[in-house]
Amino acid sequence: MAGARHRSLAVLLGLLGALLVPTAAPPASAAAAATAPQIYGAWHCSNDACTWGTVRTAAEFDSQNHWLIDRGDGRPSVNLVVLSFVEPLKLLHGTTDATTVNGVPKGMTREIVQYFTAHGIRVMLSIGGITYTDAWNTALAENATLLGQRAAALASSLGVGIEIDYEENTAPDLTGLQAFIDAYRAAHPYDATGADPTARLTLDTAAGDRWLIALNRKATADWLRTDRPVLDYANAMVPARQPSTSGAIANWQEHVDGKPAYSPPVPPLAPAKFTGAVYISDQSKSLPECTDFANSLQKSTGSYTQTVAPNGVGVSSGMLGYMFWAAERPSTRGSGTTPPNTCEGGVGAGATAYGIPVPMPALRQS
Repeated sequence: MAGARHRSLAVLLGLLGALLVPTAAPPASAAAAATAPQIYGAWHCSNDACTWGTVRTAAEFDSQNHWLIDRGDGRPSVNLVVLSFVEPLKLLHGTTDATTVNGVPKGMTREIVQYFTAHGIRVMLSIGGITYTDAWNTALAENATLLGQRAAALASSLGVGIEIDYEENTAPDLTGLQAFIDAYRAAHPYDATGADPTARLTLDTAAGDRWLIALNRKATADWLRTDRPVLDYANAMVPARQPSTSGAIANWQEHVDGKPAYSPPVPPLAPAKFTGAVYISDQSKSLPECTDFANSLQKSTGSYTQTVAPNGVGVSSGMLGYMFWAAERPSTRGSGTTPPNTCEGGVGAGATAYGIPVPMPALRQS
């Protein structure tokens, strides 16, 4: 009996010791698996602050933008370019004026589209932007269905996708926007494979969930669902100025978590249904996001964007990737991303570090 008691005591002490000794950290394979970015794109503003008001030759365009198709080793720096912006009311009316032909900016030509697609880079056109918010409101009120049909026809004519950049914060016309989307999807149904470039239809949302709230709520609840998707994904746009690493992550986490305390609540968004955006161009100085990947936000946030877990919606971890605002000259002031301030060292180096696929593959759906 005494021996049995000693053995029992030894077992008990051994168990207590095991509880008190800190357990080793799990191996790296047990941690959340990193999902490499699938989207790594740039909005492009041409040489006139996003007007695209003049026709440009491929040679002249290349002299200012070669870094986009060649990060220094012959491979593109991005796998997506979004030509920004088409004015929605001019598109609806088929306007021809000093900068526009049949509702389309003169500089958004097939030659420019092919400049990118010849290198495996997907091309989209962005309709709107904050400057054209009133034009969006007027066009949706006038004939949202026809606007959607004309956007679909434009996509067909150039072989591109369409991005909705509707930045009405107070009372967005969600009924009209639904009609626009329905009309577009009637012409170009949702295509999970990504094989049809014209079927790519996306939406810009705020950096986090505290601006464009009504638009974000509608999109998350009805258009960006993983079980019955309508739009391919959303871009969480840049905030008013370049955020810190923690600030960028906090903004993006708001989309993942939603805003359950809002009335009505904003539901959570699957990480696989949105990208995060950072600036690469500044009015007064070059940014590391353009020139120095080692000190850039796309590097410092990389662990988060590749491993952020779903919070009730979605299956896979990790956001879809990054968008960069913006190539060439998004403002009449500052240097933009033209030589000698090109972005091979920031955007291009990031494409190498993350193994960005070119062309863009079929996107994760959940």
